[in-house]
Order: sequence, then C-alpha cells, then structure tokens
Amino acid sequence: MTPIRHNHGDGDAVLDAARDCVLAVGVRRTTLTDVARRAGVSRMTLYRRWPDVRTLVGDLMTREWIALAVSAIPPVRADATTRARLVDGLVGGVAAFRAHPLFHKIVDVDPELLLPYLLDRRGASQDALLGLIAGALAEGHADGSVRRLHPDLQARSLLLVVQSFAMSLRTMTEPDDPALTDAAFLEELRILLERTLTP
Repeated sequence: MTPIRHNHGDGDAVLDAARDCVLAVGVRRTTLTDVARRAGVSRMTLYRRWPDVRTLVGDLMTREWIALAVSAIPPVRADATTRARLVDGLVGGVAAFRAHPLFHKIVDVDPELLLPYLLDRRGASQDALLGLIAGALAEGHADGSVRRLHPDLQARSLLLVVQSFAMSLRTMTEPDDPALTDAAFLEELRILLERTLTP
C-alpha cells in the first residue's frame, strides 16, 4: 500500500516526511533533524511547532487515523439507514486501520507509543473519532434507525469496542482455523454493532 502524499503547505510536507521516517526506521530512531531534512525545511521551523518527535508523531497519527475514518464512511444512499452506514463505516475503519502501514510499524517497533491512549488518557485522534461517531449517532437517533441512549455514553462505548478489535484482533485469530480468521472476527464485529445499535 503506497501512502498518499499530502501537499498543502509546510505542515503537511513535514507530516509526510515524518511518516516516511517512521516507516523507514520507527519512532525511536526518527529525529527532528531527519524529518526537517526530508521535508526540506529548517530545524527551527520544526521546533517552533513540534518540540519533539513524539509530539510530531502524535499529530501524524491524528491526521492519518482521521483521514482513514472519514474515508471508511460510505456515502449516503436512499436505501441505506444511518445505522447501516455507521456499522459499515466502523467495520471498514477497523479493517483499514489494521492494514495501515503506519499502524503496523508502530505496533511492531514502538508499541509503547500506543499504551497511554489505551490505558491513561484519550488522544486527539480518539476525540476526533468520538466526534464523527457522535454525529452519526445523532443522525440515527433523528431518523429512528439507531437505539436512543446518552450520546456520549453510546459513542464512547462504540469506540471502546472497535478500538479493541483494531488493536487486539491479531491476539485472537488462528491462521489454521477458517472459523477464526480476520474476516470472521470482522463479521462478528458487524453483528455486535448491528445488534447494539438496533432500536
């Protein structure tokens, strides 16, 4: 999978360069000097916005994960309920997230980078994802296709479910058992989401 290049100014050029560096050597071996050189900007330009590599990688993850989530949401169709679109988007988002090369590199080389967002606090990516989910839930409440519940509780519960599938699925699959494949678990996720969201 070839990463999409974003060319909307120095900020995106720097994030593109950071992604290339992380994919090449991981987060711990990436330096701001390497990123500046690859982006074609001065180190001072970088330091004014990002004091360290972890802050820069945090912004990179937010950009990549939100773009991925938005692209996973299917277009509005007259024959599809908001619930169906939300379920399709969440399941598709988990599959796309797990296939993303940046996610693979971080899990394989720098997994400790993800731990604070799983154990201690929400990150900017999670807050943005909650906003997307909450917006879809509000539409589903309005058209009657989604079970009504406190919107924050519902959005956060959904994120906990899909986050666990995205982060931990490989600990549960069995390559030699056709009943325990990635596809089988994603179909089970679809059923779980559909049942919890149906009024």
